[in-house]
Amino acid sequence: MTSLLELTGQEKVLEVGTGSGYQTAVLGALARRVCSIERLPRLAERARAMLENLGVRNVWIRVGNGALGWPDEAPFDRILVTAGGPAVPPPLVDQLADGGRLVVPVGGVDDQVLTVVERVGGTVRSREMGECKFVKLVGKYAWES
Repeated sequence: MTSLLELTGQEKVLEVGTGSGYQTAVLGALARRVCSIERLPRLAERARAMLENLGVRNVWIRVGNGALGWPDEAPFDRILVTAGGPAVPPPLVDQLADGGRLVVPVGGVDDQVLTVVERVGGTVRSREMGECKFVKLVGKYAWES
């Protein structure tokens, strides 16, 4: 998933699903700025503490519904979603910068397809990259919790 973002080091990235913070740390090493959303406060706090201990200074974490994105920080050059939803959440597409790329698992609860969405000018196009299975993306524009 990270390689599908095609990071150059100059991007502002939105990560949906901070989890343990491992992927967040990887993104922090590869991008200019990372905004990460985690729906579970305890996970967000543990990840924040771990990243601080590692000296990662270009990552910001907040608690919330990741399918809604982070409008105050938009637009994003890249968006990585680490949970599967029934469809690509429209707010994430709306927060994608021109030339931006979104990587998201889309499909049913038990089977998803890793999907890359790109915005070029006024055109949004997507392509499927292969089968995958992730935990459920929950909340508005996703699965009910």
